[in-house]
Amino acid sequence: MPLKRPWRTAYGEDSAIHSVLVRLNAGGVDGWGESCPLYAPTYSPESALSVYETCREFFLPRVVGKEIATAADLMGLLSMYRGNPFAKAAVEAAWWALESKHREIPLSKALGGGAVDTIACGEDFGLEDSIDRLLENIESAVCRGAPRIKLKVKRHWDVDVLRAVRTAFPRIVLHIDCNAGYDLRNDLDTLKAFDSFDLAMIEQPLADTDIFEHAKLQACIGTPVCLDESIKSPRDFRVALEMGACRAVNVKPGRVGGLQCALEIHNMARDSGVTAWVGGMLESSVGAAICASLATLPGFTYPADIFPTTRFYARDAAGVEVRLREKYVLDVNRLWSAACEPNVGCIERVTIASTVVGVTP
Repeated sequence: MPLKRPWRTAYGEDSAIHSVLVRLNAGGVDGWGESCPLYAPTYSPESALSVYETCREFFLPRVVGKEIATAADLMGLLSMYRGNPFAKAAVEAAWWALESKHREIPLSKALGGGAVDTIACGEDFGLEDSIDRLLENIESAVCRGAPRIKLKVKRHWDVDVLRAVRTAFPRIVLHIDCNAGYDLRNDLDTLKAFDSFDLAMIEQPLADTDIFEHAKLQACIGTPVCLDESIKSPRDFRVALEMGACRAVNVKPGRVGGLQCALEIHNMARDSGVTAWVGGMLESSVGAAICASLATLPGFTYPADIFPTTRFYARDAAGVEVRLREKYVLDVNRLWSAACEPNVGCIERVTIASTVVGVTP
């Protein structure tokens, strides 16, 4: 899915987004799942190609032809395989889509949410060519009613940028995403300096494999640390809570191994008073609808990372446009009812590789 403009973060630049779509069929009904690990293993150890091959070679042959009553049963079939959360999430999301269709309810209700039909979404900005351009973009978002602003930062695009933003917009809800770009030993002064900018949170400042040093950092700064890349499973989050490593968590179904795992993390965050919110990976409308459905759960209290199609794409790969109402409000069930029946022709036009895994007669 080619982007209108390259998306720049601490780990590099993407000019297109690569996703893996899984379609499961049961009883004449199709369920679609999407997992979006990006083209290269930069955000996580998985890539679009590794997810595709893992699903094709291992995960789908393991589940096709089986009777699977619950998401836990599905994950039990895949439990022999270590890691690969994005690949597991691709298959599991398609199962959830089937489940909601067979029960004739929106995915949000199948997940245990759905008490509300709308969610709030935030606005994100990557690394820009200049601070002036960034300020113009933020002003436009604030005028449109963005409930919060998230900024990507990295070394040498951080403190001066935040000073300029806070000077121009002293009252907006603002947080930063470091994408694991800092080191506790070498960057502690910078990380402490972030405390002076009244941030809602500092997202993933340290290494993607780290929990221990995030706990040390949280103990010496006042701003909540939000973990993203470090939380790859419910177990990771349980450890982070026990160590005091964060006061917020970004929950992406792909990163944590699927919707069932996302539900478990949601419940732990809700019960422990940790701020939780749903992140995104610039998915097509299929993945956006899945994330939006998850975000209706009551423990997700911070605006989600779900964006209108026109923000990043000339057209949606699945043929369904994600639209926000005024003030960044998303109609979840309306999006789901459209995105759960994506345009196969649109998908085929941007497909690089495909395969069919079936039951031998």
